[in-house]
Order: sequence, then C-alpha cells, then structure tokens
Amino acid sequence: MNENFWKDKYPEGVPTEIDPDQYPNIQAVLKDSCERFADKPAFTNLGKTLTYGDLYKLSGDFAAWLQNHTDLEPGDRIAVQLPNVLQYPVVVFGAIRAGLVIVNTNPLYTTREMEHQFNDSGAKALVCLANMGHLAEKVIPKTEIQTVVITEVGDFLPPFKRFLVNNVVKYVKKMVPAFHIPNAQKLNDILALGSKKAARNANPDSGDLAVLQYTGGTTGVAKGAMLTHRNLIANMLQAKAVMASNLGEGTETIVAPLPLYHIYAFTFHCMAMMMTGNNNLLITNPRDLPSMIKDLKNNKFTGFVGLNTLFAALCNNSDFRKLNFSNLKMTVSGGMALQIATAERWTEVTGSQVCEGFGMTETSPIATVNPIQNIKLGTIGIPVSSTLCKVIDEDGKELPLGETGELCVKGPQVMKGYWLQEDATKEVLDEDGWLRTGDIGIIQEDGYIRLVDRKKDMILVSGFNVYPNELEDVLATLPGVLQSAAIGIPDEKSGEAIKVFITVRPGDSLTKEQVIAHMRSNLTGYKVARHVEFRDELPVTNVGKILRRQLRDEELKKTSDANQ
Repeated sequence: MNENFWKDKYPEGVPTEIDPDQYPNIQAVLKDSCERFADKPAFTNLGKTLTYGDLYKLSGDFAAWLQNHTDLEPGDRIAVQLPNVLQYPVVVFGAIRAGLVIVNTNPLYTTREMEHQFNDSGAKALVCLANMGHLAEKVIPKTEIQTVVITEVGDFLPPFKRFLVNNVVKYVKKMVPAFHIPNAQKLNDILALGSKKAARNANPDSGDLAVLQYTGGTTGVAKGAMLTHRNLIANMLQAKAVMASNLGEGTETIVAPLPLYHIYAFTFHCMAMMMTGNNNLLITNPRDLPSMIKDLKNNKFTGFVGLNTLFAALCNNSDFRKLNFSNLKMTVSGGMALQIATAERWTEVTGSQVCEGFGMTETSPIATVNPIQNIKLGTIGIPVSSTLCKVIDEDGKELPLGETGELCVKGPQVMKGYWLQEDATKEVLDEDGWLRTGDIGIIQEDGYIRLVDRKKDMILVSGFNVYPNELEDVLATLPGVLQSAAIGIPDEKSGEAIKVFITVRPGDSLTKEQVIAHMRSNLTGYKVARHVEFRDELPVTNVGKILRRQLRDEELKKTSDANQ
C-alpha cells in the first residue's frame, strides 16, 4: 500500500507524518522535558515519587559518576537488570547522558541467558538488583564486565521505610540469596559521589545506537535489535501523536505494570510519557495482584498499559472490580493478541475501551495502533504516523487488500539491524527498509489491519492452515476458561493435530467433552482440537505472553521419549 492509501485513514487530529529529526538525540528530549515539567511527578513506586527535576538531578549524578570514576566511554554497553523501581529510569537516563548504550536485561534470566546476553553485547558494566547478585556473581567472571553496581528494592525510599522494605525483602521473604562480587558498589553511594561534579551530556548523532534490545528468544537464541536515538525519538513522537487528543500534558497518571526492560513498556513509559510530562505508576511485581490493587486504590490513575493475560486476571479479581475507574480514560494493549472477550469484559468492568496496537522489538516497538477516537476490536489498527504497511506472499510479492500474507512494516522506528548478525538482518530487512514481521495479517479496505497469527505458530491440518489465535479467541468465550493455548502436534493421518491447553477459573470446572463441544459449535471441523489438557498454569514470558513454543517442545519430547 502506498502513502496515498493511508493518508485519509487517520482520524482528525492525528497527523499522518511526524518529524523524527525534531530532536538530535534522547538527551535533548530528556533535558527539554525535565525543564518544562520540573515540578511534575515522573515516576511513582512504593509510595515515593520522583519529579522530572529529581530525575534530571539523579540521572546527572549517575552520569557524572560514570564519567569521572570509571573507564567507560561513549558507545560502551551497560547492562541494566532491574524490575520496575525508581532506580531504573535514573540509571537508564544517566547512562544515556554519559553516552553509553543500554542493554536491557530481564531480572528473571538464568545464568545461561545472562552469560549469552552480556557476552553477545560486549557489556562492560552491569547495574542489577541485589536479588540477582548471586547469579551475577557466577556469570561476571565469564564476561568483560568490570564495573558492577548493586541496588536494593527500597534504596530510593525515605530512611526508615528503606530499612524496613529492604530487610523484609532480605530476611522475611528471603529473596536475596548471599553473594560476593569483588569491587561491586552500591548505587546510593555512587550517586553521592557523582553529585560532587556536574555531568557532561554526551551529544551522539541521531543514527548512533541508544539501546541494544534483545528479542525474547522464543524463536531461538536471542538477538540484539539495534535501536538508534532516531528510532526511539520517532516512536515516542508517533505514540504521542496517537494519544494527543486524549491525554493532557503533566496531568496524567499511567499505570505501568509491564516491565520497563521490555521494549513495549520502555518506549511507552520512559520515552513517550517523558515527552508529555506525565507520571508513571510503577508496579514492581504485577503477579502480586493484592499489592498492585492496593497501589491502584491509592492513586487516581487515568491510563493503563497492559496485555491480555493481565486484563483477564484483573477482571476476575473481586477487589479490582470494586475500584473507582471514574478517572480512567485510556487503556492500551500490546505484547500479545488481545482477545475480544477479554476486551469486552475490561470495558464492562472499567468503562474504558481497550486500544490495541502492534509492534516488535525491531520496530521500537509501535508499528500500528487503533486510534483512540475510532477503536475497532479484533484489529491492530492502522500504521502510526510516517509508517507504511503491506502484506506479501511467500515469494515477497505484495498482495491486494483483503488477502492473507506476511505483514511488512516501513518507517523511521524500524531498527538499524541485528547486532553482529548481518545474515539475520538481511533475512528480515530489505534494502528499501521494509521489515518482515513474521506475522500473518490482512489489510482491510478501511486501512485497519487484522493479524491472523505468527507465521511460525501456524498449524497445518490435512493441508489446511489453522491459526491458534482464532482457536484461543473461541475458547475465551467458553465460561470457565481462564487461559488457553493451541498448538499443533505430529499426527500420522493429518500431518498435525490440534492440542489445546486450558487453565480453569477458580471455582469453575470443565471437561474435555465440554471444550470440544464448544469448539465444534463455533469452528469448522478441521479446526476442532483432538486433544485437550487441563493445567494449573501455562508457561509465560516475563510480560505474560503464553509460550506456545515451550508447550510444543514439551510435546515433542514426550513423543521422542515414547519412541525410544
């Protein structure tokens, strides 16, 4: 689809183009926002709030320490392994101001995953939570990391509360195994040291690398997507353009339950919200629903950024349903497919429509979104400003409207490429800047795009394509189903047979016969599961996306073991 096709698809007030060169780098955006919104709250966590002025001061202290007390130079990589705590934005923006490249690292990583990411990125420094210190201790000697900074959950809280929180985490909940890392330094100590000298803001080019963001690894070994300053600035401007008519500047509180080290939350909360001067309510552990709901009760939140599994879990919680949602005017979904049944239930409970978008690590991440003024459930919306989409067949030929093929994206937010992986880059990114997403989609006449499923997750039953998302959408409408996942398993007669995994809502019960009967009444025969397995829980990623690949691997292992 060419530019002319998309131009009349944008609602009034949403620009078709943004200027990705409006700012030379992220440092300039940060300085501008922190000066304009100095007294406004930027991040809130565990009852403590940092203003934009606080953020600039503390990030400057961290930058000054990096510049005056380490051997790190602009362009060096620093791994940041922190959950949603106030220390995260301080460290990230401080490192960026010093010219370093951020390597966002999942705190739930195993030593194997940490070692791969640290070595692949060539990280020379690490900032991590004390809870992960025992793992870092094992991994660091196998890497090039020389500078290590440790922080505890409550380090930015007032003295008494800091002592209380850190001791409860360490001694009551026993969440900090003993560790010893020679020369590791405490974050609060180095901030005090850094405050004695002024930071010198680095001035990188817009095309320089800002973040090395590793893909989830669900399709093999994790690769580092190279996101430049221009990529991230483009995406924050694109996000702002979509929200402009619905959100004010310096007046909103957006709930941030998804991890900031994940690109979806990183760009939305650390980048787009910074540009609008709004506050982010950081939820450190979204799986602890009682604590999260307590936070929501104590804060007048106007926006909520989540994903399907979290929306479903909250709507099934009686305490959540009792909250006051009168201030909520925007709910955004991404990270995984939004099921219509879940979206409708959320609207029923909160009064807020869910605005679904689509993106990837490789697109910084937002590529398409439902404009808030015109949400169409079941779609991922239209391309964000300055972005084009098309659908192609197996041979790379563009398909007409309404036909199913692989979705491709082109825009200023598309990554530079994969770190040190030229061949992998060429597989997904062509010379004209088109990125192959690996997702199967359809572009409708109205410009809205529907995703069918991941290319790699497609099930082939007797030559017919079956998409797990469709099956899971149907299962979501069966009373009693909390979560579901559909996969293909080897079958002698049909090539693959469908197997569904289901978790049941507390207090409900379901049988295999009920599941199959529901599928039969809603789906063509070949799309009905032949196998049903009930589980207490399904494997999920750090952001709550169900891992179909892990389920497939488990089934293949069962088959292999049975044949031996």
